[in-house]
Amino acid sequence: MFHHLYLRSTPIKYEGYVPPLIQPLIEAASRGDNLVPVIDSITHGFGFDAFNCGVSISRWPNGESQFYVFTTMPAEWVVLYDHRSYIEVDPRVQTLLQTLLPVVWDQKTFRGRNSRLDEFLSVGLKYGLGSGVAVGFFDARGHAVMVALNSTMEDQSEAIRAAIYSKIPDIMLFAHFFHEIFIAAVIEQSIPPRSQGAPLSNRERECLGYAARGLTGEDIANKLGITARTVQFHFDSIRSKLGALNRQEAIAKAAREGLIGVG
Repeated sequence: MFHHLYLRSTPIKYEGYVPPLIQPLIEAASRGDNLVPVIDSITHGFGFDAFNCGVSISRWPNGESQFYVFTTMPAEWVVLYDHRSYIEVDPRVQTLLQTLLPVVWDQKTFRGRNSRLDEFLSVGLKYGLGSGVAVGFFDARGHAVMVALNSTMEDQSEAIRAAIYSKIPDIMLFAHFFHEIFIAAVIEQSIPPRSQGAPLSNRERECLGYAARGLTGEDIANKLGITARTVQFHFDSIRSKLGALNRQEAIAKAAREGLIGVG
């Protein structure tokens, strides 16, 4: 999690229409200002309470992906999300793995499918994750991106849902503009993931232990009852935390630090 996002001047070359609500983001980035107040203002302008962006990128030509996150959600929620491996059941992530159509959701949309998903929804609600909208896309570099706007509101009326859908084009533009700024910060300035140095979750140790025994991502997915893409998310996070170029280096670092057994 980034608590602030100060950048050097990051002009965006774009000659198309920019909604007035988003224009301050472009101006602040061009000046190199702290973007968090601007992001908060835009998020509230869309009618939501918190913002987050996750992107899976490779910072080296032959390296595997690492996972970068920027969010204005409470720090306690970010830690809990990681510790409990909620990415496995986060319905926004799991839905966007199947389709790049926008996900507009509230507590009724996904509740009741399984107990772990219900737990995610209930715990998330305590931290302000009651409903929202999430959009996903692949950028010109092939990076997978998810941008979500979150609301403390538990239920969306038909009128509210219709209003959200009417804002989807502007929300998509906001997502793309923010992503371009974020990528400039991450790649051009070589900023490591904020999670680097953070402890591995129990699930991440489990995945790494299986990999050390020679299991493939598909094998690990079958053993854990999750998708292969979710296993890949775990390894993206593992490499980010350990500062590892690839899975083999992550295994070696974890073994040296006594995080996993290799016998």
